[in-house]
Amino acid sequence: MDRFSLAGKRVVVTGGAQGIGKVVADYLAEAGAEIGIFDINKQLAKKTAEQISSRHNIKVEAIYCDVTSPESITNAFDSFSLDIGVVDAVFNNAGIVLHKEAETLTPEEWLRVIDVDVNGVFFVAQEAARRFIKNKTKGTIVNTASMSGIIVNIPQCQASYNTAKAAVIHMTKSLAVEWAKYDIRVNSISPGYIHTEMTAQVRQDWKDYWLSLIPFGRMGLPEELAGAVLYLLSDASSYTTGANIVIDGGFTTV
Repeated sequence: MDRFSLAGKRVVVTGGAQGIGKVVADYLAEAGAEIGIFDINKQLAKKTAEQISSRHNIKVEAIYCDVTSPESITNAFDSFSLDIGVVDAVFNNAGIVLHKEAETLTPEEWLRVIDVDVNGVFFVAQEAARRFIKNKTKGTIVNTASMSGIIVNIPQCQASYNTAKAAVIHMTKSLAVEWAKYDIRVNSISPGYIHTEMTAQVRQDWKDYWLSLIPFGRMGLPEELAGAVLYLLSDASSYTTGANIVIDGGFTTV
């Protein structure tokens, strides 16, 4: 079981102030990792960091980061190095969604989703890899993709999000192959409908329809993603790279 431990590891969690990032960060801290909560909402990130640190008696720091800005990402990693130490792993989780018909999307709306959900994932992974290579660290990166990168969701319209998440899945595979020579592993998780602050605000008729299509008959919980992330960040998955683990209650199987 020691192979599942993150004791002594230093992990960046982007979009960690709330939702999936917050819950998974809590589990990573329980597994022994020191955590840097990267988020654009510094105040909320600080509250989350204090809660997790107090609960597990481990170092957790809140660090401002705008994942669409390479400069902000570099500054965030520099702060992480000063406050926590050399980075070992990244849960690359920050993302947004927009429900809007494709024909009515403005260029700004399309670009905003792509900027956060694709460019942001790449820029964070790139910065992490540069540091892994420089420090000769056998680093690990787990990107948050989505089942939306595999199927087309209905009844909501979200072409920008679906496109972005499909890109994340293939980006993950591309980076895994390219960085294998450095002993850097890159994998992704593809959650289905997960009960978070984001999905809690969705129209009830949409949620009712989703539930009718999920074999389990319910939405997942962020806690049900933590095991996959822990596995992929830990030494237990030392021969796993380029993988995309779908966690959707069976949604994409029917």
